[in-house]
Order: sequence, then structure tokens, then C-alpha cells
Amino acid sequence: MERNVVFVGGGHAHLTALRDLQDLRNSNARVTLISPSGYHYYSGMGPGMLSGCYRPQEVRFHVRKMVEDRGASFIEDAVTQVDPEKRTLLLRSGRDVPYDIVSFNTGSEIPFPGPEHVQDNIFTVKPIINLLSAREYVLRRIADRQLHICVIGGGPAGVELAGNVWKIADDAGRKITITLLAGTRLLKHLPDRVRSLCYRSLTERSVTIVEGRHVVQAAGGVVALDDDSVIPYDMVLLATGVAPPAMFKRSGLPVGEDGGLLVNSFLQSIRYPEIFGGGDCISLEHYRLPRVGVQAVRQNPILYHNLLASLRRGEMLEFVPQQTYLLIFNMGNGRGIFWRGNIVWEGRLAFTLKDYIERTFMRKFQISGELAE
Repeated sequence: MERNVVFVGGGHAHLTALRDLQDLRNSNARVTLISPSGYHYYSGMGPGMLSGCYRPQEVRFHVRKMVEDRGASFIEDAVTQVDPEKRTLLLRSGRDVPYDIVSFNTGSEIPFPGPEHVQDNIFTVKPIINLLSAREYVLRRIADRQLHICVIGGGPAGVELAGNVWKIADDAGRKITITLLAGTRLLKHLPDRVRSLCYRSLTERSVTIVEGRHVVQAAGGVVALDDDSVIPYDMVLLATGVAPPAMFKRSGLPVGEDGGLLVNSFLQSIRYPEIFGGGDCISLEHYRLPRVGVQAVRQNPILYHNLLASLRRGEMLEFVPQQTYLLIFNMGNGRGIFWRGNIVWEGRLAFTLKDYIERTFMRKFQISGELAE
């Protein structure tokens, strides 16, 4: 008897399973991918797409074509609720999709400071496709006047966005004013050496870094801070802390403190063994995972193995988080900042290494003619 295996989201943690769908289908599974877009953009190269270092085709996977070429179904939609008792997914369109096994890799959301209405000059870093829209916005307006761009968020994403939006203006030979609103402290959870190198790289290019103040609201061309000061903007890049979708809590599924789908070491819901997940949308039982892309990349083959094992009643693999992980900042000026454990260094070689790692990862899964599009 065929079983319905549904993937929700075509993100990093699902890529091995989507590429090797034939193994699932050979295990008597009918496979469906539900995603709001036929493309998935890789977060590690997103800032480089913003600056123009990478073409959009180099940064994305054509997940729709990937699954349809392998005999699976694709639904362009989004899941809004899960009924774990009936094993049914409710979609934004109103459609219901049944499942026997479901895996979530829906990524994360950026909390919005202030009124949540559409503003065409505020761009969140997630989904990554927003950075392409932000690049186009800057290029359309930079010739007419000196833009003032505010980057909100003092983590790695905020640092990379500030450096790469600077490159747009530098390549165009135009002036640009960039303010990075870093909250309590720039890169407050990272070693001082990493922080000092990033700080110097940005300030040497006249990026203003504001610390010790927090954003209350961004609206109407003005960012309001908690000390009652204001900063004008022409465009905002929003890279504050990410949060899992509210869908899991709303559906009554077990969630972690941050609202992520609570999974065990097999990346499996602690209450519903037919529900799996990976990436930013999950919370790992007994361990607080940093929300960085390397986690989803490492979960990728394990999640695939465990989904196959669930179909075949085989032995599952455990996901063991790394105590240290590699992070290389793309600073937007052809240089990178390398950090792994106690090793920190800066230079062009660091960016070259990051570029090599990212392109090597992309080559494994860009199997649907992406580069020729």
C-alpha cells in the first residue's frame, strides 16, 4: 500500500531527500512537495546576491523541477495548520493534504518592528529572495540621490548585509549612507576578535554602527529607537533575530521555548513519530541550536536517511550537534572573516574559501538546469 510522504518547504535540510526521491518512491511512497515558490534560495550566498557578486541563478535550487523530474508532485502553496490526529495539512488556499509521513523545513520568520503593513522600502532578510528585490530597489534610486539605508540587526546577517549593500554603491561609483543598528552590541555572542574585525571592516567604509539602543518601530521613513531618538531612512534591511513559524504552536504540536517544532535526536516530533523536521523551524530536545545555516546542511543527509528508515522500518541515525562550527563572513569588499573555535582571521583568502565551500555545496543539488536559466 502506497503511503503519502509530504515535504513542507524545499530548504537546505530537504535537499538530499528531494534529489534522491527515487529511493522514497521505490519504498512505496507517493511524494509531494509543498512550497510557496518553485525556487529555494540558499541563505549562505544571499548577501553576495544582494551585492551582485552572484547572479540569482547561482544562488537558487529549482525545487519544483527537481521533484517533478523524479515523478513527485509539487503544490505551490503554504501550510497554515497541521491536524496531527487526522494527519492532514491545511493550506493557505483552503485545500487539505493528507499525509502518512510529513517533514517540515519551512525556515524562519523575521519579527517586524512596528505596524505590520506592506512597505515597499523595508526588506526582511528572510525569505532570501527579498535581497534580490532590495538590490533592484537600490539600483533604481541610487542614481537620483544619496540613499540612507538602515540595517537593523547586529548579528552575522546584519554585518554581511551592511557590507554588501555598500558594494552596490561602490560598484556604481555613488555615495551611500549606511547605519547599522546593532542593538545591545555588535555580534554580542561571538568572540571579541571576530567582533573587532567586523567592526573595523565596516567603519573603515564609513558604515555607522549604533550600539546600546534598540529599535522600537520602523515606519514612514523613520526608525524610532528606545531612547526617543530617530534615524531617517530611504530603505531598511531587517535582519533581527529569526523565529520559527507560529504554525506549530497554533496546531497544538509540542514546541520548544522559541516555538519551533520540538524534535528528538532523530529529527522526529517527540509526540508524533510520523512528523519530522529540520533547519530553522525546529527546536532540538535538550539542546539549544544556534540558528545558522550549517545546522540544516548537516541535518540534510540524516533527515533523508531517517525518512527512508521510517518507510522501511529501518534503524535511524541520530543528529549530533557540533560543539563548534565554521562561520565565514562575506564582508562585501572581496574579503572575508573566518571563525571556527579559537581560530579567527581576515583576508581575501577567507572569502575565496567561503566561495569555494558554497559553490561546492550548490553543485551537489543544482541538478535542474539552474545555471542555464
